[in-house]
Amino acid sequence: MHELTWQKSTYSAEAANCVYVAGDPAGAIYLRESDEPDVALATTPDCLRTLIRGIKLLPAVDQT
Repeated sequence: MHELTWQKSTYSAEAANCVYVAGDPAGAIYLRESDEPDVALATTPDCLRTLIRGIKLLPAVDQT
């Protein structure tokens, strides 16, 4: 299996709860959290794009 090169999302905080993303030569995209680095979600660029577009349509949540 190809070794993945993980990159931290620019939207992640400096401390905990970071989201990392990696891609493989076959075109799959992998997502993982810093809390559980051994667990990764595999998806395709089209599915990830659809997810992100859907999330952007949700109303903003006040986190204060």
